[in-house]
Amino acid sequence: MSLPKASHIQWRKSSHSGGQGGDCVEVAAFETGVGVRDSRDQEGPRLTFGVAEWRVFVERVRASDASASG
Repeated sequence: MSLPKASHIQWRKSSHSGGQGGDCVEVAAFETGVGVRDSRDQEGPRLTFGVAEWRVFVERVRASDASASG
């Protein structure tokens, strides 16, 4: 899967990202999936996930957070 043309992508940083410029990732939703990139290397490599793959990833991260805080 490839990303749509750059002009059609709206990237956003995680709300958990700090303002000190540390390690941050950005995500962009598009019609067929989700893209992920390093906010410090915006022209560098990007990962793409199908909608179903992204949904499973998010569910597992949330489940991991819940078990770590309990």
